[in-house]
Amino acid sequence: MLDDSDDIHPLFAGAPDSVSFRKLRKRIVRQTREAIEDFGMIERGARWLVCLSGGKDSYTLLATLVELQWRGLLPVELLACNLDQGQPGFPATVLPEFLTRMQVPHRIEYQDTYSIVKEKVPAGRTYCALCSRLRRGNLYRIAREEGCQAVVLGHHRDDILETFFLNLFHGGRLATMPPKLVNEDGDLTVLRPLAFVAEQDCERYARAMDYPIIPCDLCGSQEGLQRQQVKAMLDEWERRSPGRRGVMFKALTNVRPSHLADPALFDFAGLMAGMGDALPGGAQPLPGGALGDGFEAAPRLRPQPAE
Repeated sequence: MLDDSDDIHPLFAGAPDSVSFRKLRKRIVRQTREAIEDFGMIERGARWLVCLSGGKDSYTLLATLVELQWRGLLPVELLACNLDQGQPGFPATVLPEFLTRMQVPHRIEYQDTYSIVKEKVPAGRTYCALCSRLRRGNLYRIAREEGCQAVVLGHHRDDILETFFLNLFHGGRLATMPPKLVNEDGDLTVLRPLAFVAEQDCERYARAMDYPIIPCDLCGSQEGLQRQQVKAMLDEWERRSPGRRGVMFKALTNVRPSHLADPALFDFAGLMAGMGDALPGGAQPLPGGALGDGFEAAPRLRPQPAE
């Protein structure tokens, strides 16, 4: 480990020397590296804006990326960024003091999105959607101003699973937060290097390192959120069948379009008995079920309008 050397980055100084923590740290670093490699996140020489909220996940993200960079395994420049959204009682000095002490390049930005959210969202409705949009817009702006090519977020495996079930139960679609995407303007990449890391591991890591955790007083203060309900459901499943979260996340990486029901994703109309997944002779199904030369089109079941 890095800590065997006298030259230790301040983020790692004082790390517990127990076998259990070393295994935890090694697992998080390995899983983060796997996600970075599997999803092609590295553009050599790029600059990453690492978003730091003050929660356990973003602290774990920052420490792991710095460790990979420190080992020479992450050839990018890291800039930590905290967006102070103006929540009452937010300890504004905690993160800048921490990042300065840890010798991490950083930018602290103040934007009072809290007042906007409280003003625009009716009583009893959830703040998360508007709060997230405002936060993301500001982070994109900061990334452009700082010459960053990527905005890096601390969402972990459990966040991705919860979002999948939220979309399934409430959105009517199979979708989640991808480990890598390009923003709508096409000029920034959004990365989630902790995609393979369990929330429990982030919590254990941040607690063992004694990072100064800052709770969210906006969405984190609301009761009965749909995400909280999904999280409770997954917790119960995990309690009854340990390892279930890992199996479900594996399913997100092992999709079989031919065994779902989206005709825009798989050409069911062009599928015929005896052909398997491919048509004989190398013929390819065409949009709408047409099979090309040598095949007779299936009869239409609906009457066609008179010309």
